Amino acid sequence: MKWKMIKLGDVITFRGGGTPRKDVPEYWSDEIPWATVKDFKGLVLERTQDFISPQGLASSASNLIPSGHVIIPTRMALGKAAINAIDLAINQDLRALIPKVPIDTVYLLHMMLGLSDEIQSYGSGATVKGITQEKLSELKIPLPPIEEQRRIAAILDAADALRVKRRESIAQLDALLQSTFLDMFGDPVINQKGWRVAHLGEIASLDRGVSKYRPRNAPFLLGGEYPLVQTGDVANSGGYIRNYNATYSELGLKQSKLWPAGTLCITIAANIAKTGLLTFDACFPDSVVGFIPDEDSCNVEYIQALFVFFQEILEKKAPQVAQKNINLQILRSLSIPLPPLSLQRRFASIVEAAERQKARLRAHLDELDTLFASLQSRAFNGEL
Repeated sequence: MKWKMIKLGDVITFRGGGTPRKDVPEYWSDEIPWATVKDFKGLVLERTQDFISPQGLASSASNLIPSGHVIIPTRMALGKAAINAIDLAINQDLRALIPKVPIDTVYLLHMMLGLSDEIQSYGSGATVKGITQEKLSELKIPLPPIEEQRRIAAILDAADALRVKRRESIAQLDALLQSTFLDMFGDPVINQKGWRVAHLGEIASLDRGVSKYRPRNAPFLLGGEYPLVQTGDVANSGGYIRNYNATYSELGLKQSKLWPAGTLCITIAANIAKTGLLTFDACFPDSVVGFIPDEDSCNVEYIQALFVFFQEILEKKAPQVAQKNINLQILRSLSIPLPPLSLQRRFASIVEAAERQKARLRAHLDELDTLFASLQSRAFNGEL
C-alpha cells in the first residue's frame, strides 16, 4: 500500500560536527574516532583515518555520535550514507540523523540512499558541492509502521548483499592476477628474478594522443561517430576501456588521430600512469599516451600489469604546477624487466581467462543492480 510521505525534518534531528584546531597537538590523539567524508568507503562506518582527544572534542563543534545512527555527508560526497558501527565524532561536513519517532536504522539508510540523486541535484557551490540543512529537512520519505520498515529493510539488505558478493568476487580475481604476476615474474620494481632490462620506448610505439583543441573548449568538434576517450575514461576503466562519454565528428577526427583497438592507453596528466586497453578504435587527447607493443619483444597484458607496480614511482616523478603530469620522455626511458616472451604470453592467457570470468560476474552484477534499483524504487513508493 502507499504510505504517507513525511518531511525528513519532521521526524529527524540533524546533528552536525566540527574540527578541532590543527595547531594544538593535545587535541589530536588515538582516543576518539573522528569521521570525515574520506571515511565513507561503504555502508558501514567502522573505522576512521583520524582521531581526536576528549579535549579536542570539547574545544570544537564536533559531536560524539553513539553507534547505530545514519550519517550523511553534506559536502563533497553528496548522496552517500552509512551507519556508524562504533561511537565516533564527526566533522562539519557530516550530519547524523537522530530520529524523533521510531525509525528502523537500516530502513532509514536505504531511504537516504534512495534520495541520492535528489540530494546531489540540490548541491550548490563553485568548486565543492554542498547541501543546506534546510534543503535536507524538506526531503520526503515514506514512513510505514516500524515492523513494515524492518521487513522492507531486510529485503533491500538481502538484495544488496548479493551485489556485495559479486563485487568481492571481481576484486578477488584482480588480487589473484596480481599474485600470479608476482609468482611468475617477481617484484618488477627491483627486478627480483634478474630478467633482461629494456626501456619502454625500445619495445613499442609510444606516442601521445592528438587534439589541436581541448575537447571541452571545442564543442564544434564533438557529436559524431568516433569515440573520444579521455583521462577519466582510462582511470575508471578497470583495465579494459569499454565505455566513453564523448565522440568526435569528422571535423574532430581531422584534428586528432584514430588509435586501433588493442592499444594500451596510459594517462600522463591528473591521473598519472593509469591504464586501459582499448576494446574499440578511438581518439584521445595528448593527456593520454598510446602504447602499441613490438610483438616480438613484449606482450601488452604483461606491460599493463607492470604499471600497477610502477604507477606510484611515475607519480612521484610528476612535477606539479596546476596539476600533476609526466612527459613522454619519462615514459620512454622507464626501465622495465623483460622476461621471455613465452612467459609473458602464458600470463596473458591467464589474464584472458580471468577477464572472461569477470565479464560473467559483471553481467550478473548489472542484473543485480537493476533488481536492487527496482526494489528500492518500489520501497520508496510504498509498493514493496
